[in-house]
Amino acid sequence: MQQQQTLAAALLATVLAAVPAAAFAADPPAAPAQPSNEQVVVPQVERRDVRLPRFPSKDFEIGAFAGTYATQSFGTNAVGGLRVGYHLTEDFFVEAAYGQTKVSDETFRQIFAGQVLEENKLKYYNLSAGFNVLPGEVFIGSNLAKASSIYLIGGVGSTSFNKQRRQTFNFGLGVRVLFLERFAVRVDLRDHVFPYDLLGTRQSTKNLELTAGLSYYF
Repeated sequence: MQQQQTLAAALLATVLAAVPAAAFAADPPAAPAQPSNEQVVVPQVERRDVRLPRFPSKDFEIGAFAGTYATQSFGTNAVGGLRVGYHLTEDFFVEAAYGQTKVSDETFRQIFAGQVLEENKLKYYNLSAGFNVLPGEVFIGSNLAKASSIYLIGGVGSTSFNKQRRQTFNFGLGVRVLFLERFAVRVDLRDHVFPYDLLGTRQSTKNLELTAGLSYYF
């Protein structure tokens, strides 16, 4: 009897010793898997309407010019006019121009002893397209530089001369220097080609124009 009790006590001691070891050997429960793309912190941002600033494009140009106009066979006289332009890109632009000059037939009067011209005003308007071929800078001194460009320009229009209105082609080149943010100085050399009838003879004429002007951009 005593032997059975001793055997039972030894068995109970073995079971009690195995239970803690099994408990410690068991793996703890795994944490639930978190998706890799889940945002940990969700920001609370209040949306508000924002007005974007409006910056002036400065694509439009308006200006005035003055200079000399050499009418073929009638000498050189002062010319003045206005121009309006629009810059399509940094390289291309279009412009419309109007100019007026006086013409004298004094030389013909000395030869023919009579009046040759019925009026002494020459007026023209044209629509031209230009291309900036050499954009760059002009240096004034050692510390000041201004944006500039050399451009080619040409177009078509009309000239009113001696009570005749003729289709006119113009072409030439110019230089533009932007001295201030919105103001530029331009120098243009153009050739206006148009025909007219003089003393019963129709001829094609070339009329050179050299002008300088001030432009405003907006």
